[in-house]
Amino acid sequence: MLARVTTFALEGLRPIPVTVEVDVRPGLPAFTVVGLGDAAVRESRERVRAALLNSGFEFPLRRIVANLAPASLRKAGPGFDAALAAGVLAASEQVPLLSVENTGIYGELSLGGEIKSCRGTLSAAEGARAMGLSRFLVADERASEAALVRGLNVGSVRDLRELAEVLAGEREHRIPDRDVHAVPQIDPQSELDLSDVRGQDEVVRALLIAAAGGHNLLMEGPPGVGKTMLARRLPSLLPPLSEDEALQVTRIQSVAGLHVDPSLVFRRPFRAPHHSVSMVGLIGGGGIPLPGEVTMAHRGVLFLDELSEFPRNVLEALRQPLEDGAVTIVRVGGRAHFPARFCLVAATNPCPCGHAGHGSRCTCDPLTPPAGLRPTTSGRRQSPRHR
Repeated sequence: MLARVTTFALEGLRPIPVTVEVDVRPGLPAFTVVGLGDAAVRESRERVRAALLNSGFEFPLRRIVANLAPASLRKAGPGFDAALAAGVLAASEQVPLLSVENTGIYGELSLGGEIKSCRGTLSAAEGARAMGLSRFLVADERASEAALVRGLNVGSVRDLRELAEVLAGEREHRIPDRDVHAVPQIDPQSELDLSDVRGQDEVVRALLIAAAGGHNLLMEGPPGVGKTMLARRLPSLLPPLSEDEALQVTRIQSVAGLHVDPSLVFRRPFRAPHHSVSMVGLIGGGGIPLPGEVTMAHRGVLFLDELSEFPRNVLEALRQPLEDGAVTIVRVGGRAHFPARFCLVAATNPCPCGHAGHGSRCTCDPLTPPAGLRPTTSGRRQSPRHR
């Protein structure tokens, strides 16, 4: 018998509908998952088998083939586990076949049958609303996050047994009852603001102008004058996020796996990567493209401390995000589009030792540029005759 269950894969921030087709037929016992999945998807066979048995269900000793369509789309992560298990239950007639139609299921399974949360639940919920699904079932931990999408019937399930009872119509799914769209009250004592700053009138005025006009800012000065302290207080000068902007920021953090509080994120992001960050870490990318620091700072502040220590190719990669406000990562299997509209604040020392312009304290060779601005080579040592 053939069963079809709807779930979602992520392409950047965009949810892609995936139909989990499970076919159970007589034959030698086997469980095969096809559809261009990564190692986590291939390992889902063992998680699904153990979860079904430990939840008191029968695992069919027949030939089981599960296809994740479209097969041309690369799929990664454990978010297909719950849909695979529901497909096996429906195809083996342990739950009604019609119960999985027009239902989206998204979550990871533990060996004991508990349904666990996955990154990107908010994006998957937006995909479920776009498809017009009648309900969307997710783990308890992320039900409130999925409920951020208005107009979607979100159901909360704790484990595989409860999921099967909901699909069989033996019980109603639980609905998140908290007002996740309410603007949280931010404790003023936890906010960093300019009331902590004494002096530095010119820099404070520059921060105000940058916040008001959306300008980028470069601060230069010796160590200890307060460059980092001032930069960390810039987000408090920016206007509050609107609900649409907060939804964008929350979606990014959900895909990156950093969204902890199930409510909307109304606090402006502040990202300060170390100067050893790679180009992929800053701009985004990877085999399955993930957002980089420029996207994590969307609608907020990206702070680059010790600017002269960053590799030159990393700094040059910032040109497109600063001009376009977005990043497009192109890979063989497709492309991912990430928003990247941020305020860039950089800080640097006037020289390698940091004391240029302070009399005899500077010990630097005036002809030696900072490390990040030195010309680079291919890395291969040249022989003396080629130098």
